[in-house]
Amino acid sequence: QVQLVESGGGLVQAGGSLRLSCAASGNIFSIDTMAWYRQAPGKQRELVGSITSGGRTNYADSVKGRFTISRDNAKKTVYLQMNSLKPEDTAVYYCNAEIMRRYTATWGNYWGQGTQVTVSS
Repeated sequence: QVQLVESGGGLVQAGGSLRLSCAASGNIFSIDTMAWYRQAPGKQRELVGSITSGGRTNYADSVKGRFTISRDNAKKTVYLQMNSLKPEDTAVYYCNAEIMRRYTATWGNYWGQGTQVTVSS
């Protein structure tokens, strides 16, 4: 069993900051790329940013310079630091990870349940 659990969402004012966390647990041998996605009401889910096992990152143009993705491999956790938040950042944020399962040595793609981020104007 492998699962991802997000936390840290909430309501903030425009210009404020928020830090999201996503912890992986279960029968994990290793974790490759971890990523954050978001989905606003009536919109398609979009990639916010990703980070490889070695720490290489990439971001959507809409959040570049404002958001920072990082990871703690010992804690099997990925973070999303969100600064200078805008109302258009309002969405449900989901984490995603490519994980090699223990014993079976097989790769799987996993999603968290999501955490709500609301930015008021």
